[in-house]
Amino acid sequence: MKKFETFTGTVCAVDRANIDTDALIPKEYLKSIQRTGFGHALFSDWRYNADGTDNPEFIMNQPKTQGASVLIGRTNFGCGSSREHAVWAVAQQGFKVVIAPTEGEIPGFADIFRNNCSKNGVLTVQLSSEQVDQIFEKAEADTPLEATVNLEEQKVIIGGAEFAFEIDPAVKKKLLLGMDDIAATLLFESDISDFENTHDMQFMLT
Repeated sequence: MKKFETFTGTVCAVDRANIDTDALIPKEYLKSIQRTGFGHALFSDWRYNADGTDNPEFIMNQPKTQGASVLIGRTNFGCGSSREHAVWAVAQQGFKVVIAPTEGEIPGFADIFRNNCSKNGVLTVQLSSEQVDQIFEKAEADTPLEATVNLEEQKVIIGGAEFAFEIDPAVKKKLLLGMDDIAATLLFESDISDFENTHDMQFMLT
């Protein structure tokens, strides 16, 4: 997993709430046993016409969002099934960050999707609904909207507006170091070996 570094990229704002994992990557793409090649499948039901051509009405196909690396959605982003393919599709399309709002008791992200993102190097940022409304207003322009994301300082700058965000310190550390769960576990390899050796010795003595 690559280290998460401060970057500036283009915004793609999909103005829908409850974007579920089937919308992110429909079930027909789940047959592959590989973990690569899913970027083209992201939002495929909305992104392509029935004949496979691009749907010009969908935001991802518009000139102002080409090469976008910051994805904006509404509440409860990534709800539905636990398929990790949804995050693979997001990441392999080139998105490094997904931003969604909390609204009352409604979270910005479904828990499993958010956890899968952190395991695959994708940063999820929860802002207030008012802040995300501001971003969508800025994204209505016909020109590309740029965002600068600084995980170390926990802030996002979009169209001149700065938004601070909270993040679990453990998730932040792993993203900044580029460590997945396995890499984080291996930091304690010597402790694990010592425990196993001690456990084996105790077992032999009983």
